[in-house]
Amino acid sequence: MNPEVAAKFATYPEDVRNTLLAIRTLIFNIASEHELGRVEESLKWGEPSYAVKGGSPVRINWQAKAPDQLGVYFNCSTSLVATFREVYGDELQFAGNRELTLSRAEPLPLKLLQHCLEVALRYHNLKNLPLLGM
Repeated sequence: MNPEVAAKFATYPEDVRNTLLAIRTLIFNIASEHELGRVEESLKWGEPSYAVKGGSPVRINWQAKAPDQLGVYFNCSTSLVATFREVYGDELQFAGNRELTLSRAEPLPLKLLQHCLEVALRYHNLKNLPLLGM
């Protein structure tokens, strides 16, 4: 793990850290399974960020000012969140045009989250497809 990212994870409460690490693992597993290449892990705007060549970056974070939720952030200049809202609007929560909001108290919606992460990591190959191929 990138040392700066590891230091950031160490600042989170234990349950949050475990959930965000599970999301991190999903990202690395998706990249491996779909042969998307090396995952670049860094801090962007103080948040753990993950990117692969040909994909759109994904950031994850928890903030004390919104203690009951976790955020998965996507590039706001893409159609990712608008598409996710169209497809999963009854099952997932979104904020604005960049955030998938997850409840800290609820189990991760693994199947839906995995699908959203996969689409983001493959974005440049999917961006011209209706509903990003979803």
